[in-house]
Amino acid sequence: MKQLSNRHILLGITGGIAAYKSAELVRRLQDRGAEVKVVMTAAAMEFITPLTLQALSGNPVHTTLLDPEAEAGMGHIELARWADVILVAPASADFIARLASGRGDDLLTTLCLATPAPIALAPAMNQGMWRDPATQANLDTLRQRGIALFGPAAGEQACGDIGPGRMLEVDEIAELTADLFPNRALDGIKLRITAGPTREAIDPVRYISNHSSGKMGFALAAAAADAGAQVTLISGPVNLATPERVSRIDVSSAQDMYDASLADLQDCDIFIACAAVADYRPSEAVTQKIKKSADTLTLTLVRNPDIVSSVANSPQRPFTVGFAAETQDVLHYARDKLQRKKLDMIIANDVANTDIGFNSDDNRVVALWNGGEHAFDTMSKAQLSRRLIALIAEHFRTERD
Repeated sequence: MKQLSNRHILLGITGGIAAYKSAELVRRLQDRGAEVKVVMTAAAMEFITPLTLQALSGNPVHTTLLDPEAEAGMGHIELARWADVILVAPASADFIARLASGRGDDLLTTLCLATPAPIALAPAMNQGMWRDPATQANLDTLRQRGIALFGPAAGEQACGDIGPGRMLEVDEIAELTADLFPNRALDGIKLRITAGPTREAIDPVRYISNHSSGKMGFALAAAAADAGAQVTLISGPVNLATPERVSRIDVSSAQDMYDASLADLQDCDIFIACAAVADYRPSEAVTQKIKKSADTLTLTLVRNPDIVSSVANSPQRPFTVGFAAETQDVLHYARDKLQRKKLDMIIANDVANTDIGFNSDDNRVVALWNGGEHAFDTMSKAQLSRRLIALIAEHFRTERD
């Protein structure tokens, strides 16, 4: 089954008895990983309620072009930009005629005029209306504009007629919608990634941490989502916006990150440990601020749990990628970590160079795996992340096949 992971589907519903199938279509699109928002015409609401579609899609249903609250923020333009595809199912003869003539007299036709996304129609109408020369001329016009037509099927119709005009079954529409998009390297893959630093409390106002900005991990999360993965980003304290189409879990300490990383690990295909996790924590975090009373202060530190090693050696082991942030003998330490922790791949990162690594927008790394390695030149973390995700996807697919 071809996936729609992270795709934004704007489902338009027009008036017709086939509108009842649109509720099931929402589910079938979601099953493939899509996020669905629904736009209904006034006629569609005579056949199925917005409340039904809202409950199924998990998003508000849009019905009115001139909604003062939405239009204060140019809501119809935002919807047009949000969509990766506009799918109209069912598409009535009236809607097809209005779209062919370039009308923008309701929300759905306006969205079709404004969107840069592809448009697909699943026609549904009486067989006589389908065969009418005016309808066929309108369909020819829409085809010439690059609008995709899904169906219709032929068979018995609600009115008792037999012939072409039935809306395709929802599974077929979902499959045809997925075919509009090229395959992506991580379509349907569930990927978990850690990013940023951790903070280990000394007292209520002090903590042990490091200089990690989280930029590399967040860039990897964005690149993985662009590649089709369902991404969960487990982030330490950073000042970064969550990438689009990424679920985020905020944590503070290494133990917090460990717990989030190991939770429901059987529901993870690829794990990337990019966070700069503190190796040690104070053996005891006191509940009151420590007062300055002596020239020295002794802290007893204990080791934190090793997140990436625990993931790589778990019974539900995903494909596991680690990071080795080092200041000397970078490749030596990275290879040792790769073998010792039983990782599938490790990314060696020289953080002694202040032009790359921590807090920088650029990076230079070497990816290592058993039997091979690949060095990446200095480039932006966004560009590097796309190349790393492509490499990780290639090795993941090879191992799984």
